[in-house]
Parts: sequence; C-alpha cells; structure tokens
Amino acid sequence: MEKILEQTLLYDFYGELLTEHQKQIYEDVVLNDYSLSEVAQEQGISRQGVHDLVKRCNRILQDYESKLHLVEKFVTIKEQVEQMKRSLLDAEQPDREELTRRLDGILENL
Repeated sequence: MEKILEQTLLYDFYGELLTEHQKQIYEDVVLNDYSLSEVAQEQGISRQGVHDLVKRCNRILQDYESKLHLVEKFVTIKEQVEQMKRSLLDAEQPDREELTRRLDGILENL
C-alpha cells in the first residue's frame, strides 16, 4: 500500500487516540503537506522535534493497527465489495451462490 495512503488510513482509524498536540502536528505534516520547518516555526519547536513527533505518531498508529487490524479488515472488505460489483456488472446473469459466498466472506471479516 502506498505510504501516504497507509498513513491516511491509519490516521482515519486511530487518529483520535493521539493527543491534540500530536494530531495537530501530524495533520499539518502528513495530511496538509506542510514542511517540517513551517510546522516547527508555527508550533515554536525545532524542526527535529517535529520530525521526531511525526515518527513517534507513525509508530503509535502502526502499533494500534498491529493489535486491532482495523485498516487491514477495511481494505480487505473494500476489495471484496469492489470484486462483487465488477462481477455483477460483467455478468449477464449473476451467480447467486457465488455472491452469497462472497457476502458470507465479508460478514466473517466484520
């Protein structure tokens, strides 16, 4: 998965578990694409401090994912639904048994 997409998904799922200070800096650097220098100046901390905080946030978010697997489940379910949609659009007569099997797989992932 692309790094920016992964960071965005991790933040979407677990960002509320960060402190307000961590969220603000992480959002500015990762989501709003501000430079480390811009954020450092705005926050009144060093560029290195911003860099370290973003790395720490990445580790925290990855740690939550390694324990909870919410992003992994989301991506898997999204792919399964997209496959089902393609199957429905491509088929003249949808295979009800196949669709039921796929839906059961999605429900198992929830």
